[in-house]
Amino acid sequence: MTDELLTPRQVHEEYGFSPQTLANWRWTGIGPDYIKQTPGRGGRIKYKRSRIEAWLDAQTVKVGGQHAA
Repeated sequence: MTDELLTPRQVHEEYGFSPQTLANWRWTGIGPDYIKQTPGRGGRIKYKRSRIEAWLDAQTVKVGGQHAA
């Protein structure tokens, strides 16, 4: 089974994060892991669905301020 690759636009449609927000997160190094398929500033970016889900799980805060298990 292969992990689905999503474009920033597809991530926006499914998770609600705008492509610009994703770009800002890539620049600052705080968002989900991504794949850069071509070099340079205009390189095509893809996200593995599993990496987005894992990143979201890591951001989830349990009531009381602790990270969820």
